[in-house]
Amino acid sequence: MPAYLCPQDGTRADITALTWCCPVCRGPWDLEFEPSGPLSLNSLAGRVNSLWRYEEVLPLSAPATTLGEGRTPLVPLTGTVSAKLDFLMPTLSFKDRGAVMLAELARRLSPERVVADSSGNAGTAVAAYCARASLPCTVYVPEGTSPKKTEQIRAHGARLEIVPGDREATAAAARSAADAPGTFYASHVFNPYFLHGTKTYVYELWEDLGGRLPDAIAVPVGNGTLLLGAALATAELHAQGLIDRRPALIAVQAEAVSPLAAAFRAGADDLPDAPAGPAAPTLAEGIAIPRPPRARAILAAVRASGGTFLTVTEDRIRAAQLDLAARGFYVETTGVACWAAVGDWTDRSVVVPLCGAGLKTGLAP
Repeated sequence: MPAYLCPQDGTRADITALTWCCPVCRGPWDLEFEPSGPLSLNSLAGRVNSLWRYEEVLPLSAPATTLGEGRTPLVPLTGTVSAKLDFLMPTLSFKDRGAVMLAELARRLSPERVVADSSGNAGTAVAAYCARASLPCTVYVPEGTSPKKTEQIRAHGARLEIVPGDREATAAAARSAADAPGTFYASHVFNPYFLHGTKTYVYELWEDLGGRLPDAIAVPVGNGTLLLGAALATAELHAQGLIDRRPALIAVQAEAVSPLAAAFRAGADDLPDAPAGPAAPTLAEGIAIPRPPRARAILAAVRASGGTFLTVTEDRIRAAQLDLAARGFYVETTGVACWAAVGDWTDRSVVVPLCGAGLKTGLAP
């Protein structure tokens, strides 16, 4: 049975406990989990057309909360750059991949309440899947969150708490609420079940590309949940002998809020101890995270893959959103960051995620 494991001090906890972080260091959990068996392309024929088709490599099975998430299209944009259309998920963002795992786990644990914090998309996804699971849910978001996202959270029946200040203040408020007895913290950052949901993004790439992966996988990075899921998947595929090399992970941040890119370029293994100031304004609100709790793991994953960090300016984000719209894809401003960073690559194959619908934020001003 899977168990929570602290990567910093080795503390363990049973997954049936509502312990949302390591009680010793207060850091995020990893999951002690081994796939039940290897996948094969032939074995996938005829399976359910959702991310749950990869049951051998998932820590949960037979879900009751599914909305049909996963299996989003992969389409070419240029001769070397392709896009995976994760904005076609049920709540219009890639966060559904992890949110369904959290809601399904919470349903099985039967807490008194579920709380989550988000800049918008993760909260929307958790609200939707908690509605599906008939779980009471409260979502904390920072002031200034897109009105379309807060409207969507309310529409799913969740209680909305708008927190004065930035994303860090919002996380602090949610974590305080998460300490209350009977509370399941549906954290896309602290709970590793979320990462085992986002890893299905890469399993889908592997399947759609006929058992291989591109030379590089570019992902926008704030808290790093898609990148760490991708690292999990590539490690598992490689360990199973299903790929002979791991693709480079290209982490993309907004230049205005790029603490990980700065640490990577400085050769650091973690962020500096000094507290970060408030996040600077950026159109890429979904990745405006000054101090991601899994910073050390993110930096290690990028280095181990032979990848790198890239940053994009606000002007490049604006231009990329319009460029994608001219190609038929209306994507929110966070979701265009990778296209802004690698859209002109011609020397190797790369996949970018279009990970949130443009209707969530509208066109950049």
